[in-house]
Amino acid sequence: MEETDLIQKAQNGDRSAFTELMNRYYRTVEKFAYQCGVRVDDIPDVTQEVFIKLYRFLPQFNQQRFTTWLYKITLNAARDYYRKAGRETDKEERVKKDMSTVAHQSAEKHVLLFEEDQELHNAILRLDEKYRIPLILFYFQDLSYQQISEVLNVTMAAVKTRIFRAKDALKKEIETTGGVSHEQ
Repeated sequence: MEETDLIQKAQNGDRSAFTELMNRYYRTVEKFAYQCGVRVDDIPDVTQEVFIKLYRFLPQFNQQRFTTWLYKITLNAARDYYRKAGRETDKEERVKKDMSTVAHQSAEKHVLLFEEDQELHNAILRLDEKYRIPLILFYFQDLSYQQISEVLNVTMAAVKTRIFRAKDALKKEIETTGGVSHEQ
């Protein structure tokens, strides 16, 4: 069934259509929440909150692109989750702890690719949110500049600038922390 048909049916109260929307986008929401810095343990809670908000506000949806709207809801849910629980400072401490835990684990327990991905993920998480989110949306979620500007409610010029600055900051971050290893 087409996305627009599913959305219309879900807006009219068809629960099976809403369930199908959830099934289609559940993994996307989880992945984006993780990339935004939500801890693995908190991803189910944030994902659940996203789909509760989606269910609640779906009758008001009238935009062109559903996924753009879904990214916006996910980003806001991730921010709200930590803000409401007063966990923002704890999050930074946990990220540092997680980074040191990964650094202390033996190479035998993890394949090189996982370690490289984890180092890159941690470097991205250390970026300021205004640079991190556009970078993630562009490179990992394949959104266009226009779609990112809609999700973040900023101009396309701001999106381009933020992505450029994010890449520059990420490059510097990787250079100062020793970079992503390519040894075998």
